[in-house]
Amino acid sequence: MKRLLLAVTLTASLFTANAQLAKTDDVKKSLTTENKDTVAWLKGGQLNVGLNQGFLHNWAAGGELASLTVNGLFNGYLTRLYHRQVWTNNLDLNYALFYAYSNSFVPRKADDRIDFTSKYGVRLDTAKDFYLTALFNFKSQFTKGYDYKANNWDTFSVSNFLSPAYLTLALGLEYRKGSNLSLFFSPVAARMTLVDKYYTMRDPAGAFGVENGKTSRFELGAYFTGRYNTDLSKPLAWRTRLDFYTNYLAKDVKDASGKVVKKDNPGNIDWLWDNLLMYKANRFLTVSLGFTLMYDNDIPYVGTTVDPTTGKDVSKDEPGEFMGWFQTKQIFTLGFAYKF
Repeated sequence: MKRLLLAVTLTASLFTANAQLAKTDDVKKSLTTENKDTVAWLKGGQLNVGLNQGFLHNWAAGGELASLTVNGLFNGYLTRLYHRQVWTNNLDLNYALFYAYSNSFVPRKADDRIDFTSKYGVRLDTAKDFYLTALFNFKSQFTKGYDYKANNWDTFSVSNFLSPAYLTLALGLEYRKGSNLSLFFSPVAARMTLVDKYYTMRDPAGAFGVENGKTSRFELGAYFTGRYNTDLSKPLAWRTRLDFYTNYLAKDVKDASGKVVKKDNPGNIDWLWDNLLMYKANRFLTVSLGFTLMYDNDIPYVGTTVDPTTGKDVSKDEPGEFMGWFQTKQIFTLGFAYKF
């Protein structure tokens, strides 16, 4: 009889524990689409690591004899809910290297990104989906970047860690629907661009919007950022982000003689559209496709380069040359994935 009572007690305890766990999971799931007056920590993310390898021998069509590409992608978030207050943190990290037989397997960078956003908001009493929010954003990269089409490209870099680095601090209004949808607008947003003098001294026009010989640039303007996450189907997820920034202080850049070398005004809006599609084939195998489109008036596109033999300007003849000043990045990864 005692054994029977013990078995019944243990069974009841297991059912109760499972019910409580299911209730907790339901609550967390509902917080992705709803704003609730609760106290909770929400965290999650995904790590993708992909490898692409190729080998050719006596291949009539030609091609790279041996190659290897290593891709790494991390997306993570940490959110603190405390009644009417919400503190959200998003971190996006990308890095990829390409190795080829034709250049003695010297690694060439294919992707490099650090993007961190932290927001603290207080929900308004009169509107449950609107928050008075302060935002901080940091963007940079891990390692040096090179122009691989340039002669002696390995003797100079075009960018580096913290060169450039973009810091944005803004106060505004956020429309939030759980953790899946966020629309933030600030009429007063300060942005600082930092870059080593090594890069601004190489060009009379400076680099990354920072004037020649200087190491920083301050901007004050309006800022909008929107994020949306959704499951298009059970194994297919889509993450998208759209940013706009206009600088109230923008003005034409002139040289010592007073000639305008770059036209600029508050109507030149910088924008970024970031997309990531992820298909989860099984527990550890994921296919991801990333596409990013950017426009920045401070990053012009020069479609010509100097021919080392003639000294004349010739077309760079790049595949995406028709896109002009638009900055475009597309990354496809098939490999290991860990979701937490």
